[in-house]
Amino acid sequence: MSTTAITGDYPARAASGRVVPEPAFVTTHWSVVLKAGLTDTTRARALAKLCQTYWYPLYAYVRRRGHSPHDAQDLTQEFFARMLAGNWIAGADRDRGRFRSFLLMVMSRFLANEWDKARTLKRGREVQIVSLSLDTAETRYAREPADPATPEQAFEKQWALTLLEEVLQQLRHDYDRDGKAFLFDTLKPCLIGSRESQPYAVLAVTLGMTEGAVKVAVSRLRERYRERIKTEIACTVASPAEVDSEVRHLFRILARG
Repeated sequence: MSTTAITGDYPARAASGRVVPEPAFVTTHWSVVLKAGLTDTTRARALAKLCQTYWYPLYAYVRRRGHSPHDAQDLTQEFFARMLAGNWIAGADRDRGRFRSFLLMVMSRFLANEWDKARTLKRGREVQIVSLSLDTAETRYAREPADPATPEQAFEKQWALTLLEEVLQQLRHDYDRDGKAFLFDTLKPCLIGSRESQPYAVLAVTLGMTEGAVKVAVSRLRERYRERIKTEIACTVASPAEVDSEVRHLFRILARG
């Protein structure tokens, strides 16, 4: 992975000097949620955006804990509603806080302490403070291959996959905005496939480019992909110093298969 720097809530620069793209609002960072002295509105907006992006790994975790699809949907929605309405952030470790670790910790406690209360709620009765696409959750979960991993390991794997999917969506948006959506869709397999499985000569014919131009385009796409990964991870950790170690951790998770 690249060692491109990520510096707090400000855009970093790649070795080429190009500004690394930042999310639409820097206040979506977990570090912002943890900062003292912020208004409730600012904190809630940052936390809600993070929850909307990373709700699915928790749903998968609840399902792996043995809960039915309907119960898992209720529990996941109720969990986020209570977390956003309450002051659960006060229990986060401001020195070593990662949003991934925080969510898993508080969900484990929620399942242990609040299940009896949550299951008595009628479906649809609770106030939805943050909108989650729970209607698609079980369809998505059913597509997952059988996996002997523990619920915690499954959560971490889904977290890594969700983060990469978010990065790919952001990257495609960038290319689409520049009128290069077809280029992105054609070269996207080069981000995960081997050099042999994506021969540049074949891609050159598809794109109407020279083989050398394809090689340059792939190199640029991979650089932007690495930058986007680190930028997205920077949104989920408490400090820039944690970005590189989180990158390594998530790719170790994916390497387990």
